[in-house]
Amino acid sequence: MAVSDDVELLAGVPLFKGLNGEQLRLIAFGAEHRRLRVDDMLFRQGEEAECAYVVASGRLDLYVTDRLGEHHLQARAGRGTMLSELALATSVERKFTAVASEDSDVMRISRPLFHRLIEEYPDMATIVRQRIAASLKTLASQAAGMQDKFR
Repeated sequence: MAVSDDVELLAGVPLFKGLNGEQLRLIAFGAEHRRLRVDDMLFRQGEEAECAYVVASGRLDLYVTDRLGEHHLQARAGRGTMLSELALATSVERKFTAVASEDSDVMRISRPLFHRLIEEYPDMATIVRQRIAASLKTLASQAAGMQDKFR
């Protein structure tokens, strides 16, 4: 993928909306691409997440494993979807297992890369902090809505 294609892809990721072209180019230059074939596992539920991924092409199925060891399809991630965005800010565990359901390409964005960028661009830190706070608020709202299902 050309850097201009990566920048265009990153510009559409909700976490990065509001970042300027230079900031997006730096993320694109620092990111690593990884090709996945059908049924390749990108990561497993419970592993430490040291990076986030953006789906550049293809599709990944996201599974949650229950206490009995059964896998349940929770969602599908296509082009422009960011997986494990909180891993850019702090150490977290993967909440699901991601498996390619078709040949796919993902961009790996490491936490150290992300931290260097927000140190260099404090305005970027403010924008991203607001996006993460909004994501956490949405997640908390969804979790509250699910409480009734488990009573």
